[in-house]
Amino acid sequence: MREPGPAAPPAPPARGAFVFNEADEERRRAVRRMKTTATGLLMVVAVVYVLAKCAQQAWGAGGWAGYVAAAAEAGMVGALADWFAVTALFRRPLGLPIPHTAIIPTKKDQLGVSLGEFVGENFLSADVVRARLHALGIGGRLGAWLAEPEHADRVTAELSAALRGALTVLRDSDVQAVVGEAITRRAEAAEIAPGLGKTLERVVADGGHRRAVDLICAKAHDWLVTHGDSVMDAVQGGAPGWTPRFVDRKIGDRVYKELLRFVTEMRDMPGHPARGAVDRFLTDFAADLQSDTETRARVERLKSEVLARGEVQDVIASAWTAVRSMIISAAEDERSELRLRVRSTLMSLGARLATDGRLQAKVEGWTEGALVYVVTTYRTEITSLITDTVAAWDAEHTSRKIEAHIGRDLQFIRINGTVVGALAGLLIYTVSRALGG
Repeated sequence: MREPGPAAPPAPPARGAFVFNEADEERRRAVRRMKTTATGLLMVVAVVYVLAKCAQQAWGAGGWAGYVAAAAEAGMVGALADWFAVTALFRRPLGLPIPHTAIIPTKKDQLGVSLGEFVGENFLSADVVRARLHALGIGGRLGAWLAEPEHADRVTAELSAALRGALTVLRDSDVQAVVGEAITRRAEAAEIAPGLGKTLERVVADGGHRRAVDLICAKAHDWLVTHGDSVMDAVQGGAPGWTPRFVDRKIGDRVYKELLRFVTEMRDMPGHPARGAVDRFLTDFAADLQSDTETRARVERLKSEVLARGEVQDVIASAWTAVRSMIISAAEDERSELRLRVRSTLMSLGARLATDGRLQAKVEGWTEGALVYVVTTYRTEITSLITDTVAAWDAEHTSRKIEAHIGRDLQFIRINGTVVGALAGLLIYTVSRALGG
C-alpha cells in the first residue's frame, strides 16, 4: 500500500486577501455560536406561536393564548427583520439578488474612499495636528528623556551606528575626488598673500618668531662645530690655484672661526644686530605681502605651482582616508572623546530643554511646523494609502474578516430584535384589545 506523502504547505494568501490567524478563527467560532443562539431563539418563538395558535383555535384555550401568540408573532417578525439586516451587511440573504444587500462586499471601495476622506478631514488637518502636538508637550518630555544617562547613551550609540553606516556607504574614491576638487578650488580662489602678511606681522610684533631664530642659530652652531672640516675644505676648494696651500688653510681656518664666532654671538645675544636685521626683514616682508603687488603675485604663482604638484594632490586626496578612519574609530570606541562629548552635549541639552520654557517652545514650534507641513503637503498620499489598501482587499475575505470581529455583537441585535419585537407585539395587542373592549 502506498505511503501517504507529507502534507502540502498551505497556499499563500492571494493578493489583497487577509490571513486568518488563530485569534480570528476563535472569533469566527464565537460568531457561529451566537448565530446558533439567535436562530434558536427564533425557532423557540416560532414554536410558541404555533402552540399558542393551536391552543387558541383548536384547544379552546382562554384569552391568554391570544396575548402569547401576538407576542410570539411580533418576536418572529423582529427576529427575521434583524436577521435580514445583519445578513445584508455581509452577503445576499438566501442568495437572492435583493437590492442594497451584501453592502460590505459591493461597497468596499466606496467605504475605503469614505474612510480615507474621514481620516483626512478629521485627523490630518493642520489644526488637529497642532492641537494634539501642543497637548503632548514634546519639548519637556524630550528634554526629560534625554537628561537620563541611559537614554543619552542609547542616542549616542544610535548616532554612532548611523555615522558608521553613512561612512561605509560612501565610496572613498568619490569623496576623495570631491574633497580634493573643493580644497583646490577654494585655495585657487582665495588670495593667501595678505593673510600670510597679517599673520607674519602679528607674529613679529609679538616676538613669536624669536624661538624659531633661536632654534636656527643653535642648529647652525652645532652643525659648524661638527662639520668644521667641511667648511674649511669648501673655502680652500674655492681658492685660486696659484695661491700657496698653507695660505688657503690659513684663510679657511680664519673664515671658519669668524663664522663660528658670528653664529655663537647671534645665538647667545638677544640684542645682536643680525637679529635686528632679521626682525626688520620679516617686518618689511609682511608689509610687502599685504601691499606690494609684485610680491603678492609671486606668492600666488608659487601657490599655484605647489597645488599643481602631484604629491600635494595626493596628500589632499588621502586626507579623507585619514579623517574617515579617525571618525570610524572614534564612533566605535565607547570611551572616545567624540562619543563622550556627544553624550555630554545630549544630556546638557536635555536638562536645559526640560526646564527652559523658551527652548521648549522653539522645539515644539519646529516640530509642529514640520509635521503640519508633511501632513498638509502629503495628505492626499496618506489618505490614498487607505483607499488603495482597501481597494486591493478581496471582497469575500474582507467580509469574513469584518464579520469575525463584529459579527458576535451583531447577533445580539437579532436577539434584542426578537425580545423587543415580542414585547412590542404584546403591548400593541394589549392596547388594541383594551380599545376594542
